[in-house]
Amino acid sequence: MSRNIDKIAGKGGPPVDKWNPDMCGDIDMRILRDGTWLYEGTPIGRQAMVTLFASVLWKEGDDYFLKTPVEKVGIKVDDVPFHFIHVEKVAHERGEALCFISRTGDRVIASQEHPIRVETDPVTGEPSPYLYVRFGMEGLISRAVFYDLVEQSHEEMIDGVAHLVINSAGETFVLGRSD
Repeated sequence: MSRNIDKIAGKGGPPVDKWNPDMCGDIDMRILRDGTWLYEGTPIGRQAMVTLFASVLWKEGDDYFLKTPVEKVGIKVDDVPFHFIHVEKVAHERGEALCFISRTGDRVIASQEHPIRVETDPVTGEPSPYLYVRFGMEGLISRAVFYDLVEQSHEEMIDGVAHLVINSAGETFVLGRSD
């Protein structure tokens, strides 16, 4: 169950939060809802480039930027910039934990510092599960991973209503109503 966690949510990455470069304008780069990165409308094929760009991603208000010590450029993000495609159980100081792995190699343990939240579309009822990553940014948990979480969940009464919940690092996260 215990695994070596090599790149947890901003630990070991560039100190983007300490850089204050000048804004250099926008570039034609976009992150789709499924986590695909596009440059000038074409998917970026080199995963190493996507991983590098993700490591210098920054958010201010509703805007996203790639930020280095000397420049900051704006990019477009359709929903959220990260997309989680795998989850595994790991040992944690607060008990068993869920470690989510993104398409860009980020590893984030669901915890008090990195909560899971689920929005439900009021028309379709479709859930959109998110996990906090870093610097105000979140990642969308893929449908397959969310179904795995639902399979592992248990029912708990909250304010008299049955909900499906999952535990990680000593925290309980609500996935949705169980009815």
